Amino acid sequence: MSDSRLTFALRSGALHLPPSGAVAVFRPRAGADLSALPRERVEIVQGNRADHDAWVRQGYRVHVSAPEDFAAAIVLLPRAKAEARALIAEAAGQGGTVIVDGQKNDGVDSLLREIRKRAEVSDPVAKAHGKAFQFRPAPGTFADWARPSVERRENGWVTAPGLFSADGPDPASVALARALPEKMVGRVADLGAGWGYLSFHVLEHPEVRECVLVEAEHAALEAARQNLRDERARFLWADATVWNDEGGFDHIVMNPPFHATRAAEPALGVAFIAAAARNLAPQGRLWLVANRHLPYEAPLAAAFAELRELDGTPGFKIFAARHPRGRSVGRKRR
Repeated sequence: MSDSRLTFALRSGALHLPPSGAVAVFRPRAGADLSALPRERVEIVQGNRADHDAWVRQGYRVHVSAPEDFAAAIVLLPRAKAEARALIAEAAGQGGTVIVDGQKNDGVDSLLREIRKRAEVSDPVAKAHGKAFQFRPAPGTFADWARPSVERRENGWVTAPGLFSADGPDPASVALARALPEKMVGRVADLGAGWGYLSFHVLEHPEVRECVLVEAEHAALEAARQNLRDERARFLWADATVWNDEGGFDHIVMNPPFHATRAAEPALGVAFIAAAARNLAPQGRLWLVANRHLPYEAPLAAAFAELRELDGTPGFKIFAARHPRGRSVGRKRR
């Protein structure tokens, strides 16, 4: 794993940090091994709420965007190449030492080849199906890799590098938007709202009083703010799997994620289903879309007294559920 590779490379002396100054660590997942780093100098840059809060609980200084001044940077490669390049450009912008650590299936080899054309690179440390290496860029070397935190696409939607469905609406969300009822009334929540596509369609219903976008990725929420210029929209940077609302919702819509890494993790969607049941009013309804291979029928039936499958598509199934189990009819509403 990248954790043990980074630790090995630093402790063996194959890679090294400057003797003083802040060390910005870009996008470390919760549980990553940063034990080889001088904790008092580490500044973590993490926009995912769950990972952000995990590092805060460990006593690290954590930021949504990079600090103004750092002597060295460590980029833990994300899956998306556009985001990886943007992070490297940001890390290289101050001209200090940059360490890149990533898996082969996250594109570390191709990035290494590209970076070698622009800067002198150390001998890479190859371990655990990945590589770690370092370089010291000249000013402006990677300026063409920089990307704004959010950007408007040619299709008119504002998204951000590395987001799910960053190039345009996800087909599953499109299918769910078409399946929503003609009339929606009251409070609505969009769990894992992304850059706001489903919420946009929810807010087309004039009797919706409020639409709360619950999204863990800070950049996605900032993009959603630009896509939804509606006073009924409320933007909440939160991990939907642990989020709680005191009021209870009339509707919850969601296209839950099922990847935290490259491997499918249906448990993530199951946690979203539990969150929906926990936050709906007793008579509230859940509207969910999922890939056909995902086994959500059993957890849906366990969480809701009434479940039906709507017309979906060859690739996606759509469910409507109501009467969350364990919710009192007299539950207080806001």
